[in-house]
Amino acid sequence: MIKGSTAIFVLAAISVLSPDAVSAFSVVSPAVTSSVPSAAAAFITTSTASSSSLLSGRNNHPSNRYDAAITASRTGRTSFLLLSSSSTDDQDTDDDEEEEDAYADLKKDYPDLEFVNYNDPEYRMDRGMGDDDLDEKALLADKNDDETLAEIERMREERRRKNDEYQFETYHADVLRGGEVCLGEWSVYQTDTFMGEDVIKGRNEAAMGVPRLLRWDKVLKVVSRGSKIVVDNTMDKDDEDWMRVDGERIVHEERLATLDDFPSLMTRSDDEEVEELLWEEEEVLHVEKAYWPREMNSMDFRGAGGSMCVGKAYTICDTAPLAKKEGYENNVLERHEGPFSEMRSELGLQSDSMRFRVKLDYALLDEDEESAVATAPPPLHLRTLTICRETLDGYWPNPADNEGTDDDDAEATESSVRRKNQKAITETLFGPPGAPGGLYDPPPVGNEERATENYMLLNFEGGATVLLPHRLDQNTENDSLGWVTSLDWTPGKVRYQVDRKVLAGTKLKGLKTLELSEVQGEDADTWRPRDGGANMRQ
Repeated sequence: MIKGSTAIFVLAAISVLSPDAVSAFSVVSPAVTSSVPSAAAAFITTSTASSSSLLSGRNNHPSNRYDAAITASRTGRTSFLLLSSSSTDDQDTDDDEEEEDAYADLKKDYPDLEFVNYNDPEYRMDRGMGDDDLDEKALLADKNDDETLAEIERMREERRRKNDEYQFETYHADVLRGGEVCLGEWSVYQTDTFMGEDVIKGRNEAAMGVPRLLRWDKVLKVVSRGSKIVVDNTMDKDDEDWMRVDGERIVHEERLATLDDFPSLMTRSDDEEVEELLWEEEEVLHVEKAYWPREMNSMDFRGAGGSMCVGKAYTICDTAPLAKKEGYENNVLERHEGPFSEMRSELGLQSDSMRFRVKLDYALLDEDEESAVATAPPPLHLRTLTICRETLDGYWPNPADNEGTDDDDAEATESSVRRKNQKAITETLFGPPGAPGGLYDPPPVGNEERATENYMLLNFEGGATVLLPHRLDQNTENDSLGWVTSLDWTPGKVRYQVDRKVLAGTKLKGLKTLELSEVQGEDADTWRPRDGGANMRQ
């Protein structure tokens, strides 16, 4: 058995749509000295359906190599993550020891769990993207056995549907919190890309291809919630593959606040005049823009739909086609296939009764839309960026909107609205801009030219850093890199970075992965990756 010294390390979590992949979480292992199996760190999470978990990560310690061991529970509701690292200094062990199964004890203790070796060149991941993921040679020796192929595909589709159900239920329960109201402040930034040539000429000559962001003067006060509805599809219940979530949809509601949404105004005396909240039409239309399908179903959480959740992070997406085809709305595959005239995506993190969201609104330039053809689609450009700072406890983030929120407010009456942790919330949501040291783990974005022409790195109040593409090319099918949007935020002791990685070309709505990294905030510099930007092992 290989011996090694296991140090404190941070594992990044990855969620991909696979029959063997439902969700992933990261683990911080204490420093111990032991054999690999006994040094493994175990983490347990409970899902809403019988499912399995795929986990992938990197040992960020410079002197250690991370070997991923994956376990998947196929029989119950609990999935176990078992991870370990081994020192590169011990690679000179005897051949007999290297041939010994380092996980033999774990396999004996957990006979129902499956261990997957990602170093196996024959291993392939199913992202739920269709036939492209199917390696018939690895699945079937006799290619002509149609019956066996059909049975294999049936089992694969069953696993995908269970994953769809898990994602659907988790998004509703954890992100939307079962329909609870969320109160927030939205800061809207509008690019100069759509303001005409005269405005664009005012850009810095050294960065003419990079848009300027102009912040709206008014901060929007927004009430958000999402809930389930039941749809009438009784005919489908006769199908043997019918699942309960097939008859459910998730609907979202985001609206500008009214006086009734402010407790501080409601508790004022009757004789005190309070002005009405007046919102401009442009502000109303901005909040009404949907970043999700009108009625979200479980199939929208498959890779092509661009929506997924993992741990404390989630992402959702909606698009408008460049040219609508007949039956477009009812055809799931065509609805997710580009090219697009508009794309709106959202990336968010939530923790400790707070949520930080980034909304990105992309569109074609007016001159491009008039002459656009599906065979040579023009690029999408960032139109607006919205930063949503929200609290989930029923109070507004800004103490000025909640009467008597300060702990030292001795004059507050018994009827005043009070929040004991207001200071921590203010520092987390409105503190100094930018994550310490920039992105914790910068993802690969291509060469310097591509990074300059297509990407922006921005710092926002609340200790947040965002990497995003301001231009999305839709005619680069051979671009294997695709596109990535990253959000780095520290809501408390733990620092999170979530990466939304999508495909290239006309399939840019489809998710490759949604990756989440977690590290103790005070130790982030110690364990910061030094690989120059690399994708997680899958």
